[in-house]
Amino acid sequence: MYMKNSNKSHSIKKVIEEALDILSSVGIPVAEQTERRKERMAMAFLAVAGVTSSWNDAKGLEEKRLMSTRDIIDFINEHFEENLSRSSYDDIRRKDLRLLVLAGFNSADNPNAATNDPTRGYSLESNFKNLITNYKTSHWSGKLQAFVANEVSLKERLARKRNIEKVPVTLPSGKLLELSAGKHNLLQKEIIEEFLPRFGQGCQILYVGDTSNKRLYIEEKQLKSLNFFELAHDELPDIIAYYSSKKWLYLIEAVHSSGAINEVRLLELKELTKKCTAEIIYVTAFLDKKEFKKWILEIAWETEVWIADNPDHLIHFNGHKFLEPY
Repeated sequence: MYMKNSNKSHSIKKVIEEALDILSSVGIPVAEQTERRKERMAMAFLAVAGVTSSWNDAKGLEEKRLMSTRDIIDFINEHFEENLSRSSYDDIRRKDLRLLVLAGFNSADNPNAATNDPTRGYSLESNFKNLITNYKTSHWSGKLQAFVANEVSLKERLARKRNIEKVPVTLPSGKLLELSAGKHNLLQKEIIEEFLPRFGQGCQILYVGDTSNKRLYIEEKQLKSLNFFELAHDELPDIIAYYSSKKWLYLIEAVHSSGAINEVRLLELKELTKKCTAEIIYVTAFLDKKEFKKWILEIAWETEVWIADNPDHLIHFNGHKFLEPY
């Protein structure tokens, strides 16, 4: 299951696999880790528990087993065919034990000690220790079921945190979207809720790409009816909106760290939309003037710029087209 190319002996790989199975069973997000991080986390867990083969040997707070980060390194080197440097103790705390401590299964003997104190001891919480001594016995399933019924898993807690950090966005249709957290998606929210009501009143949102899900929202049928380019293409702008009364299609890029519509990007988008039946409006959006200042030399002619902290104004890079008294 893990480290398919590992050169460790069969018995060591077996107990590491068992450790990962236990951690996964109690809600530690094991699958999201790299293979080496899984291995390191499992070995640190085994060292704190004092297990090399039999889970019945596990010891915790009740048995007064306390392991400093350097003790853990020594245990891993002695029992798991490793050669970790004793000076890497900070990695044990910050990386290898981090999820176990967050989950509450691993505790420090002196919570007031400095977090980087290499003499700080770690031990298994008593209920967790009592659970794992039943691993691979006939009692495991029942004990595990009772344990998880009384615990909110770390995986669930992290998922809740991610949900709390979501950016809610209300589309013109009233539909609610949830974007992942981040400045880029905060800007997308501003575009949908502030820019389009001002400069595209009545627009229909046809596409919104999230930083973690590029196909979060898409109206494929409507886009195809406009002869828009192949939707599987990886060059989709951040937001697409259609102003049906004027037959305008807005292609909008939300710029936080990249993505302004420069001359190359403009040419690319024009080529991709050459069969589109709507007139194209190209817009680059920024959160503030400071961010716009970084990109001003990049902006292509025949495009628009909108700045979220000055929402009532547009900057036209369009020559004579808008030359008239205010």
